[in-house]
Amino acid sequence: MFSKQETQQLKKEFWTAFGKSFPRKWILYDTKIKDLSFKFYADNKKAAVSLDIEMKDEVFRNAYYEKIWSLEDILKDFIGDFQKEEHFALDNGKVISKIWVEKHNVSIFNKNTWQETFEFFREKMDGFERFYYEYEDFIKDV
Repeated sequence: MFSKQETQQLKKEFWTAFGKSFPRKWILYDTKIKDLSFKFYADNKKAAVSLDIEMKDEVFRNAYYEKIWSLEDILKDFIGDFQKEEHFALDNGKVISKIWVEKHNVSIFNKNTWQETFEFFREKMDGFERFYYEYEDFIKDV
């Protein structure tokens, strides 16, 4: 088990190593659509790349989700199989819509799995971004 300080240091090393392995500017929050963003996630059991639709207004959130969902087969061509949830509850209770891919059996606390995680991040986020750039005008037209 790691102390809180050791955990923070390891997480910092993980994200720094990822940035050095793949030094590029990702879209992430720069989608030009408020509250629609791409995210990386890693913990002690898995890694994930997601598209989070976080509008407070449920009508807008659902409209963007439906737009993207209408491109399901195309998105699958870019990122492979994925999970989706129209009403995904975050730990803080906020409800968002989420589309994501996961890689299991990797850990931010196991340096032996870092490169595998970084490759997963690069491949899946690149797919999400290429999809978004290709269909950005369609998605934005809500």
